[in-house]
Amino acid sequence: MGKCISFAELDRLSNRLAAYFIKLGLQPDDVVGLHMPNIPAHYIGIIAAQKAGCVTTGISPLLTAHEMEHQLNDSGAKVVLTIDILFEKIAEVADKTSFSTAIVSGVADFLPGVKRVLGKALKKIPTAEVKPLPGKTVIPFMDAIKGMPDGPIEVERDMEDTIFIMYTGGTTGPSKGAQLTQRNFMSNAKQTMVWLDMESGEHEGVMVSAFPLFHLAGKALGGFSMAYGYTQVCVPNPRDMHFLIECIKKYEPTAIVNVPTVFFELMKLPEFKTLDLSHVDWCVSAAAPFPAEAIPELESVIGENKFIELYGMTECSPVTTCNPRYGPKKPGSVGLPYPDTEFMLEDPETGELAALGEPGEMCVRGPQVMKGYYNKPEETAHALRGGWMHTGDIARMDEDGYFYIVDRLKDMVIVSGFKVFTRELDDELMKHPDVEMAATIGYPDPERPGSERVMAAIVLKPGVEKGDAEKEKILAYLRDTVAPYKVPKVVEFYDELPTSGVGKILKRELKAMMTK
Repeated sequence: MGKCISFAELDRLSNRLAAYFIKLGLQPDDVVGLHMPNIPAHYIGIIAAQKAGCVTTGISPLLTAHEMEHQLNDSGAKVVLTIDILFEKIAEVADKTSFSTAIVSGVADFLPGVKRVLGKALKKIPTAEVKPLPGKTVIPFMDAIKGMPDGPIEVERDMEDTIFIMYTGGTTGPSKGAQLTQRNFMSNAKQTMVWLDMESGEHEGVMVSAFPLFHLAGKALGGFSMAYGYTQVCVPNPRDMHFLIECIKKYEPTAIVNVPTVFFELMKLPEFKTLDLSHVDWCVSAAAPFPAEAIPELESVIGENKFIELYGMTECSPVTTCNPRYGPKKPGSVGLPYPDTEFMLEDPETGELAALGEPGEMCVRGPQVMKGYYNKPEETAHALRGGWMHTGDIARMDEDGYFYIVDRLKDMVIVSGFKVFTRELDDELMKHPDVEMAATIGYPDPERPGSERVMAAIVLKPGVEKGDAEKEKILAYLRDTVAPYKVPKVVEFYDELPTSGVGKILKRELKAMMTK
């Protein structure tokens, strides 16, 4: 909103908030929940908690009340930082959780007084009522830091201490908290900076990203950028494409990082396609597959050879492979392993190494791999068996060492003994000129016990008419491009598919939606 905060101010503000945490009685390893969009208080909260020796957990505003209650109780969060427009969500679970204090920020907190008052009065700045919570302290963010000392906070910590507990999607039951240490996170920061050559820029680095800080990808971008002195633009609403375009125009970023869906939405807008992006050094896409055939269109705007796709996961702080910034980039590939990172592809049925070019479960070993799941020793032992992080993702490696994600282990469909990798089928569907978005799932074959059939969910491009003729057109295309057993038995058209906060298609929710 036009307000700049310097690193010196960030240092002082986070000292003041850390002092308030200590005044509340927080001890090292106590957990602070961060339930906000990308506003200044979120960045300050991440740093302040580390200074006070605390651990933060990002809480998505998209969680249901049941999911939020689980995360707050599982992590044992003692303090929650939120924003007035999301306060009602915290209030909904307050009596079922044990946090003692809610610190409530606002969108306008750091704006000059006149702009803040006028913005609220004219309803150009969203606000919401904040009510007392029985048995808990509720305090505005600016009141919490008011009068607190801004000198350095000296709480002794070391590299093996946990700094984040970030919750995974919970694909097999309740979500689990991945414990990331200072060594995990800062190792990944160094790996990323070296790999993307972010320390050699001739001009000051500026980062624009719609990734939310409550997701590890956004937290990594925020933390890595702060660690290396990059300027960041707060993007509170990742769905506001016009805001993003105005940010790009005004701040001329050297790096842009988003999920594929954000890039696709931007490419629909003429004002994005006419931008001068000569100031951009590179663009990264992460968290979901980016169709290879769409890369030339994006690079026609951002510049040739500037698009980089990578792979990561919460348990790995998060990045493990990435296409090189300067070397050959292979469309559809997630690149090569990071420095100091080992990869193994394991046959999920035999436990043996997969042959070159054959699919296997990606297993990772390196300094960025988590300490374990919080208070879940059995799940930790299973995920980290043999000293390797078993990712649950199936990939193949080519002769040059580049990796290609084939599917999630749990999403693989077995049709009469044949493996169908839904990720590859999704990519094939996305190549059809009428298809805007597509995802495939498996469901039990009623005629063949132990076997499955493939079902496809498709969002058509604007102007394409739904109906049997369009279904047959898409199925005819697939019959020409994939093996017969991969062709879906059921095709359904939808206006939208269920996605996560960072744009991933949620196949578990999709399956529930299609098979109910």
